[in-house]
Amino acid sequence: MLSKKLRAAGALSAGLAAALALSACAPGGGSTQSSGPTEVSDDVAGAGDVTLKLSDFWSSAEEEWITTLIDNFEKKYPNVTIERTREDWGQLTSTLNLQLQDAGGPDIASANNGWSSLGTLAKGGLVVDLDAYADLYDWNDEVPTTIARQNQFTSDFKTIGEGTWFATPLARASLIGIYYNAGLLEDLGIEVPTSLDDLEDAAAEIKAAGKVPFSYSGLDGNTAALLGLQALYGSADDINDFVYGSEDVTAADTGFNDAATTLKEWGDDGWLMPNFEGLDYQTTLANYLDGDSVFRFDYTGSLGLSGEQLDDFGYIQLPQVGGDSTVGVGAAPGAMVISAKCEHPDVAAAFLDYLMSEEASQAAVDLGLVPMLNDVETPDSLSQSGEAAATSTLDSDDGYVPYFDWASPTMLDILSQNTQLLMAGKTTPEDFTKAVDDDRNAFLAESGS
Repeated sequence: MLSKKLRAAGALSAGLAAALALSACAPGGGSTQSSGPTEVSDDVAGAGDVTLKLSDFWSSAEEEWITTLIDNFEKKYPNVTIERTREDWGQLTSTLNLQLQDAGGPDIASANNGWSSLGTLAKGGLVVDLDAYADLYDWNDEVPTTIARQNQFTSDFKTIGEGTWFATPLARASLIGIYYNAGLLEDLGIEVPTSLDDLEDAAAEIKAAGKVPFSYSGLDGNTAALLGLQALYGSADDINDFVYGSEDVTAADTGFNDAATTLKEWGDDGWLMPNFEGLDYQTTLANYLDGDSVFRFDYTGSLGLSGEQLDDFGYIQLPQVGGDSTVGVGAAPGAMVISAKCEHPDVAAAFLDYLMSEEASQAAVDLGLVPMLNDVETPDSLSQSGEAAATSTLDSDDGYVPYFDWASPTMLDILSQNTQLLMAGKTTPEDFTKAVDDDRNAFLAESGS
């Protein structure tokens, strides 16, 4: 059972953000949702021999986490076999709609939240309406509202963030925050920043010392730094309202223009990686772990830290500019869906419930990942204690906000492409902010929201 509080004894992890559809079996590509089962059961042992196909994109520690839970579930229910397929994130996001229409497609899959992925799958009738299972397993009471709404759409598909369950979260999470190389900071005699002003002062000192302040990839339009900065400027209410479709809130109201302006200034000041325009995410990540720079905005869990690395790198979630509260992007690293073609949805739902269990949270912590949904024991490593502190602060400040690209089916492309243009000096923060507004407003008008 899930805890009724969001007390991740570690921090919210986020397995990477963004993208299209990654679900499981479905009847066809129509425009009406798949109705959920009317009679459901949690009797897994009595279901007979069942084989479920699972598709996800997790690797490294995240892969060890899911394979461990699969093994545990199969031991608990010897009648169940779960056949897992790991796909590249880009491959999965570009082909999942087709996979779910294939009779041989997955029964369970990890999709991205938001309109571009989960909303597309749900509206197309490709995934199961999970409301009956939410009642069966008490998800409505036991999953925090800020997390639950990330998996919900109204039945007319005009509104995100309320209505019917079409996916479930996981017992581990993903935040966007700042990692720092503890050894490099110590060598330079710089204290760990506790505010944006501190961070910028530290960056100036690092640059003056001939070192690189920020690890950053520009080739793939990486938006982690942009969205991390936005959470320092925009309120939780405004960011949530924008993503969930309120026409009373503009992108500028969410701190977006301020974030874009700051990121561009950092690039102009030479605080980002040399030649970052030609560097991709994986290259900069590997180089960061080798010590080529001090700070890096990223998703918790994405660095794949283990062993001594857990004490080599720390994590900070900065408070908002000009205030004491803390806002942070936080969600489960994937929205778990059941294919509308799945022949054993009861067993699939039981597995999804297990992925939200206390046992699943503890398994995440034990692998250096960030737990969610349950109180679990967290090791006292530098990175994990920092992630735990971030979760505790966001929990008490009610500061969780969804990923900004969930605001429309095409918002991820708008963010990625315009981030590249911004850093190349081919657009301005103001024009970037307008492009975000235009994309979200066009979608709202088209969908009749």
